[in-house]
Amino acid sequence: MSKLSKPEYLARVRQLKAEEAERLLSRMTGKLPRRLEKDKISKEEAMALQMELEDEQLVEWRNVRAELKIKEQDKKKAKAELKAKAAAKAKAAAKAKKTASKPKAASKPRAASKPKAPSKPKTASKPKTAKKVKVEPAN
Repeated sequence: MSKLSKPEYLARVRQLKAEEAERLLSRMTGKLPRRLEKDKISKEEAMALQMELEDEQLVEWRNVRAELKIKEQDKKKAKAELKAKAAAKAKAAAKAKKTASKPKAASKPRAASKPKAPSKPKTASKPKTAKKVKVEPAN
């Protein structure tokens, strides 16, 4: 960071409203607030340096973001190409099966399984009633 700010930033600082200037001062970090406190630089100069620093950081961030966006688009393209290739292979394989179908080889006959005994159909059962038994007297 240079000790003197660029003249265009000083001009922009002079155009700031009081509220915007306070916000800019509150965002200062590092050596800049200490230099301002020790009266090594003026308030305008400190704000101009802060504004310059923020602009540099913004440009850096935009560049990184653009690179990430490009990488993300490349990944999406690669995925789409892989899906397209897989779909094309599947279509080609299905087409090949339809056009060149071979007769199936005879398989071994399976042993017949035992037939199952038919099960009785279940019906609603009525409760059984007791039969009356005549008891003859023993003589």
